[in-house]
Amino acid sequence: MGGVSSLLADYGPAFGQALLLTWKLTLLSFVPGFLLGIVVTVLRLLPLPPLRFVLTAYVEIFRNIPSVALLIFIVFALPDLNVLIDYEPSVILTLTLVCSAFTADYLRSGINTVGGGQVEAALALGMRPLRIISAVVMPQALRAVVQPMTSLLIAVMLSTSLASQVPLPGRDLTALVSKIATDSAAGIAAFAVAAALYVATGLLIAWAGATLDKKVRILR
Repeated sequence: MGGVSSLLADYGPAFGQALLLTWKLTLLSFVPGFLLGIVVTVLRLLPLPPLRFVLTAYVEIFRNIPSVALLIFIVFALPDLNVLIDYEPSVILTLTLVCSAFTADYLRSGINTVGGGQVEAALALGMRPLRIISAVVMPQALRAVVQPMTSLLIAVMLSTSLASQVPLPGRDLTALVSKIATDSAAGIAAFAVAAALYVATGLLIAWAGATLDKKVRILR
């Protein structure tokens, strides 16, 4: 306990800034990733086989490629193609692409929970395909995937540790632990504090997700 108290006395503000950067990267990656995932899901439902093939390939590529490999490609390979992206946007872009692929995959599972009879009834009422998707299918699919999306948000938050692999102006929690371990003998205490902050954030997200799921869950 003495080591942790001494560490917080020396690095307390730095841990606060690192936690805020972790939250910022999580939010800036998850929100566009979630929205992009919805767009990909809707487009995959349209009766256009070539478009569906391209988007399926998109989902499979970014769902299966390691995030570190994708970040390395964006930071070190794209400049060879004259595409220069700063470090922080590179981390956000990496997490956004991965998040969108998993969102599209989870929403596909959510769509499978919607009864085919509802779509047939909507067609019988004269509704157009996009109207059926936006008004009938997607609302129910979103309500069915609250728990998987909560787990994805936690995964994105933990994956912000990717930021420690590039020289950002600020430090996320993992990068701060690495610096403290390099500069002093407080590596174990620093790891314990960072782990506690990661766990606390994850538990907060899980609680919020469970609360939302109880409110919007469809009882069948």
